[in-house]
Amino acid sequence: MNILLIYPLFPKSFWSFEKTLELVGFKAQLPPLGIITVAAILPQHWGFKLVDRNIRDITEAEWQWADMVIMSAMIVQKKDFVDQIQAAKQRGKLVAVGGPYPTALPKEAEAAGADFLILDEGEITLPLFVEAIERGDRSGIIRANGDRPDVTATPIPRFDLLERDAYAEMSVQFSRGCPFQCEFCDIIILYGRKPRTKTPAQILAELQCLYDLGWRRSIFMVDDNFIGNKRNVKLMLQELQPWMEERNYPFSFATEASVDLAQDPEMMEMMVQCNFGSVFLGVETPDADSLALTKKFQNNRDPLSESVINIARAGLRVMAGFIIGFDGEKKGAGDRIVQFVEQTTVPTALFSMLQALPDTGLWHRLTKEGRMISDNSNGHQATLMNFTPTRPLEDIAREYVHAFWTLYDPLVFLNRTYRHFLILGESDYKKLKRRKVEKTAGSPGISWVTIRALLILAWRQGVVRKTRFQFWSHLFDLLRRYPNVVTSYLSVCAQGEHFLEYRQIVRDQIEAQLDLYLATKPMAREAIKETALEPETALK
Repeated sequence: MNILLIYPLFPKSFWSFEKTLELVGFKAQLPPLGIITVAAILPQHWGFKLVDRNIRDITEAEWQWADMVIMSAMIVQKKDFVDQIQAAKQRGKLVAVGGPYPTALPKEAEAAGADFLILDEGEITLPLFVEAIERGDRSGIIRANGDRPDVTATPIPRFDLLERDAYAEMSVQFSRGCPFQCEFCDIIILYGRKPRTKTPAQILAELQCLYDLGWRRSIFMVDDNFIGNKRNVKLMLQELQPWMEERNYPFSFATEASVDLAQDPEMMEMMVQCNFGSVFLGVETPDADSLALTKKFQNNRDPLSESVINIARAGLRVMAGFIIGFDGEKKGAGDRIVQFVEQTTVPTALFSMLQALPDTGLWHRLTKEGRMISDNSNGHQATLMNFTPTRPLEDIAREYVHAFWTLYDPLVFLNRTYRHFLILGESDYKKLKRRKVEKTAGSPGISWVTIRALLILAWRQGVVRKTRFQFWSHLFDLLRRYPNVVTSYLSVCAQGEHFLEYRQIVRDQIEAQLDLYLATKPMAREAIKETALEPETALK
């Protein structure tokens, strides 16, 4: 059986980095790890072709070759997901779908025309799907019924199916699940609160596969909380470090973790020794009351700003997520987030308005309270909230736009990035790691694409824009004081090209949605003011 694997388009978003990727000749930031894992679980005598629509279009020859189409998607990919189902059905193909979006909202996938819904985690449901196909079934909904698979049996993803040169990074996964109970998060709904990990041998086998395929760049460990099972993470890092050293550190790593990483200096040192360069933290808000209300208790255990700075001092570049619109939130939340980001020098601050994602604790609570405005939730940073907040929506939206615009002012972003790399440059762990990386044999040389990207960056940020004086001053100061961090510093500066464009998208789209809301829903606006809970009530 010939299987055409399709990964739908992402809209422009905070993480799409189009302008940055254009500089260095890549087409997408990350590959679809889920769908190449699906390919590894399905019978290997089947034929597979993969088309990532973020890389290129599907050819008519590929449509004709396929006996069946299999797709995976997140909610933000909804539009193209539906379009590709319809394109497949127009050509008479069987369509099977799975992944976070169909699992969360199966009725939408069914309404779009999918024949098979392979929901939940594939290690359990894909073998049942194969049995259905072998029986001759032409449709069905397959669920795990609450069971969670043992990921120690998950095979190596089919990295060979990827057009690897098109991606800035590769992806691997060590664990699934998170031990915390954040009300707005869908990870614990999809994967549970008991983190399940692969064995160190599995991870090393996946990395060896990428190494044998010639990959020598960054790898993102896509775990939603890399340190969810600290014991197993440390066991894995103990084996990863000599593996990396034996191969002259062919990869750098990035991942996501909870802020309590700051409480574990041993973990941070081990990560840096294994060439982890950055970590994404779910900070959400500096407001302690909002953190408590949304059950993100781990962020209130220690002073939040100190935790973020201590992670950077350990040698890990910090990226962080922030949200505005929590219940009981007081006026000025946007400004408080800007102040926190500036205080902690986080260069890359993902900022969005709160949305209630399907089946989360927040979703169920707001539904019970009659506060859901729409069942639609796309997780996009340029979208208004889908529920009635406890203060006027227009106030939250305007604070959000102002804060996003301020955070990514070119000069503000450049200065913040420089201050962050001063912290990284002072880290003993960082210096140790960079000395090892310098020993790397056979590293790819500086290409014309890299030289061109640097020239464009220097022209735009060092000549044309108001950043011109600070760009050269910061660059020469880092070259003099901490030359080992300059390459990473310039790569983050290049992200500014994307943020400069994307902040305009956020402002235009949020203001357009807000104008429509204010013009067409005056009664809804009054209802928000009349029914919104007082902060004291909301926090009970």
